[in-house]
Amino acid sequence: MNQHSFHLLCYGWIGVALASFALLLRVAAPYGRHHRRGWGPSINQRLGWVLMELPAVIAIAAFAWGGPLPWSKTTIAMLALWQLHYLNRALIFPLRIRSGGKRTPVAIIGSAIFFNVVNGFIQGRQLTYFGSPSDALLEPTFILGTALFLCGLAINLHADAVLRQLRGPGENNYAIPQGGLYRYVSCPNYLGELIEWSAWALLSRSLAGLTFTIWTAANLVPRALSHHRWYREQFAGYPKQRRALIPGLL
Repeated sequence: MNQHSFHLLCYGWIGVALASFALLLRVAAPYGRHHRRGWGPSINQRLGWVLMELPAVIAIAAFAWGGPLPWSKTTIAMLALWQLHYLNRALIFPLRIRSGGKRTPVAIIGSAIFFNVVNGFIQGRQLTYFGSPSDALLEPTFILGTALFLCGLAINLHADAVLRQLRGPGENNYAIPQGGLYRYVSCPNYLGELIEWSAWALLSRSLAGLTFTIWTAANLVPRALSHHRWYREQFAGYPKQRRALIPGLL
């Protein structure tokens, strides 16, 4: 695949993201608090998370391997940031959640696996076939991108910790999360991820990186809006000043 064909693939994948965004604004994906019947067979939520996220750990390394470009220090640093996020999502996060026996539809797991393989192909190929910033570790843009990525990751991890503390062992009830960025938005975990993958686009300086940022927004913005509506419907005393995703804006 030459670079022109690769860019066409990225543009096509962006088109799929925009179509998914339009669909998800109308229909909340049926997992977690939005789980409902009618989506076929389902499996344990913990196992589902592992199956959904583990392909992202493997795919980027597999598709970057053997590329004609050398693995520069910046390439290795970017892969380290990627794996820092996805090893947590695939192996640590599922073991720590208190799911209370919840289940995830196999259809959702399959779509997530498909996304992670395609996205891993695009990001991996960009790194070692079509180029990543070479030896740019000390450049201001790379330092800023790394700082933003780690900031987003920290926000995401803290938000997940707050949600875990809302439940005791075996409980599956919901409560209003408090503290941290939950003072301002309903979904700081999603805000953290959006910051992470916006930083990835800055680090990548490529259409491939931007493609992932667009996909992240297309998935998480509708999800955050659905969560926000759900909270307001379930809790009469839900804080009115909170936004869904971006403090003071959205």
